[in-house]
Amino acid sequence: MRAVSTAFVSILSAALIAVGLTACNESSGTMQPGAVNTSASGSYSGDSGRVVSIREVPLRGSNSGASNGTFIGGGLGAAGGAAIGAATTHSVVGAVVGGLLGAVGGAIAGTAIDSSGSTKRGIEVTVQRDDGQKIAIAQYDDGDVQMGDRVNIITDRNGVARAVRDTNGYRHDS
Repeated sequence: MRAVSTAFVSILSAALIAVGLTACNESSGTMQPGAVNTSASGSYSGDSGRVVSIREVPLRGSNSGASNGTFIGGGLGAAGGAAIGAATTHSVVGAVVGGLLGAVGGAIAGTAIDSSGSTKRGIEVTVQRDDGQKIAIAQYDDGDVQMGDRVNIITDRNGVARAVRDTNGYRHDS
């Protein structure tokens, strides 16, 4: 019975550590692509306007949630932890606990390694809509949008907003 309670405490401790480290994993200073802030009310998808400012910002990679590094690290950690747990305790419970701890540690390490290079160069585009309200959108810099351009604000199926140059040839100089 003592081995079961020790295993439970070990698993609970590992889960709490994983939750704590995941919360700390957010890269400070980076933005998620999409609408950053807006003085506009309601929906802005489908609106158009003029680019009034552009500034460079770091953007998080498009991966959200678990990545390949998380799964690979978790798998390798589980295998290694189970082997070490079984070898040191000579029991199945030790192998299970070692595997769980190894999986959590490996997943955290894999996520950290995978996300270390996931910050990309982006821009925050401030658009003054035709109704006068402003919206700032963080997006990847593909060189398409320039100061003063007429743009359309589109939203993809995931709800991520993006300013796209208006190619209709309409110039609203005001």
